[in-house]
Amino acid sequence: MANTATHRNDSALTAAEIAALALSLAHLGAGPQAATARRALHSLLDIDVHDDVVAATLATLTAPLDASTADRARVVAAAISEHRVVRLCYGDAGANVTIREVEPVTCLVHRDHWYLVGWCRMRRGVRAFRFDRMLAVESTGLPARPRRVERYLPFQRRAVPA
Repeated sequence: MANTATHRNDSALTAAEIAALALSLAHLGAGPQAATARRALHSLLDIDVHDDVVAATLATLTAPLDASTADRARVVAAAISEHRVVRLCYGDAGANVTIREVEPVTCLVHRDHWYLVGWCRMRRGVRAFRFDRMLAVESTGLPARPRRVERYLPFQRRAVPA
């Protein structure tokens, strides 16, 4: 019996499924199992890359994170799974630092960066936070409202009202 499995190429993963798999892999580190899992994700996506944005995103998605970013990913992943609010110390592009409470929904990768997507209580709206701009992240232990991931991801097809 072979030690391999096959998958159907005609069943595409949703953006939410890709985000969940990638976040799970993100904090595995750089060990042999993590490297094998990243190769599997790359193979599963099976993308014929002709677009620079897609190529950069796929490379970021399947590359190991540095230790401090992996630590932040672990805290965020646990908060998403447990529906808990996180407190971010966040430096924006203009070097303005704020402390925010965020109800995390999912993570995504675009080009060279990982993002936490969630409901920002300070701004009272959906926001995306780059992992490399998070100066610190911690769980508050407070419950977050469960939210449907599909409503928080960009580039999703929306149902057209009849």
